[in-house]
Amino acid sequence: MTIDATVLLAIIVMGAVTYLTRVVGFLLPSTLALSPRAQAAFDAIPPAVLVAVIAPTALATGWRETLAALICVAAAARLPLLGVVGVGVVAIVALRAIG
Repeated sequence: MTIDATVLLAIIVMGAVTYLTRVVGFLLPSTLALSPRAQAAFDAIPPAVLVAVIAPTALATGWRETLAALICVAAAARLPLLGVVGVGVVAIVALRAIG
């Protein structure tokens, strides 16, 4: 098996760029003085991205997945993240077992 030099270079450059964006994203916010409103907006990004990734799958795959997602939303009001994940796993396994 041979590796083309162009492909290897592309892989190395893509890895470096990926690493660079992560490092900059980690270091840059500590140097910025954000207003409380801007800080609240930045804090809302992770849950918004999570919902944008999960919602289409939960709503397009079937009633069991949609119901399990709603159960997780209800559990999220009371439980920490690990508890919500556990509730979600149990809910989907139970719903798939009964139907």
